[in-house]
Amino acid sequence: MGFLKCGSKDENAQSETARRQIAETELESNDASRISAYTFALIVFAISSALFVGLWLILAPLTLLTFVLAALFGFVVANTVHVVPEWERVVVLRLGKFRRVAGPGFYMCMPFVDSAAIHIDQRTMTTSFSAEAALTADLVPVDVDAILFWMVWDAKKACLEVKNYPKAVLRSAQTALRDAIGQLNLADISTRRKQIDHELEKMLDSKCEAWGITVLSVEIRDIVIPEELQDSLSREAQAERERNARVILAEVEKDISEMFVEAADIYAENPEAMKLRAMNLAYEGVCSSGGVLLAPSELAGAFNIGGK
Repeated sequence: MGFLKCGSKDENAQSETARRQIAETELESNDASRISAYTFALIVFAISSALFVGLWLILAPLTLLTFVLAALFGFVVANTVHVVPEWERVVVLRLGKFRRVAGPGFYMCMPFVDSAAIHIDQRTMTTSFSAEAALTADLVPVDVDAILFWMVWDAKKACLEVKNYPKAVLRSAQTALRDAIGQLNLADISTRRKQIDHELEKMLDSKCEAWGITVLSVEIRDIVIPEELQDSLSREAQAERERNARVILAEVEKDISEMFVEAADIYAENPEAMKLRAMNLAYEGVCSSGGVLLAPSELAGAFNIGGK
């Protein structure tokens, strides 16, 4: 497939880091923003605090305590009324027990009773992971770099069934990658890359399903082999190409020899065909050189077809 890389570990790590940094700087950031949710909370805080100050002003004169209580009131109201973006879900707990999954849009929480346990992004996530010095079936250490595409489809399970679901997905992917590499020889990794991707996807999807997570795809990007294996692999590939060339040459010589045998049988059965072949060879020689053919008597006799 052409994706095996050879080189020292330090050089490969430095080049890979530099490549990733260049790739990241070339990408334009298009992350969605939660500014609207923060702005809504700030507006709710400001309006509720202003209303509190206005009501206090009607009943009593303003003091420092007034502004302190207004800020506290605004904080409570801002933590009661919330807005969730379209791509997020919020797991709400009431007195420590699961209450509901809120969002997207507007939702409310009871002050000091309900709490937002976690904000879960339900868009497709990408996670880069690697398996350093993973041993193949023939005990060759390789460094494998891959990328995982996944998403959360059940916010409740992602919050309650696992402590840190992004880290759990990452650790599971690394373990599964090591297991898959350990079942193959070094020569089989490049030829079975798509099969490895499919096996990793099925393995991770079945494991992460209990956490409310779906694994969309797994793609192996790079496989780095140790520097000491570079020469041996190069010699092996060169020997294989030379062997294939010799086999092809032998097959061609065999075919040509069989053609010569058939031609000899035809010439033996029909002498006139041999004379015509001699005339053709003489004609081709004269045409290619542009000269004059001086034929000896033996060759001239070949042109006497049928004794005429």
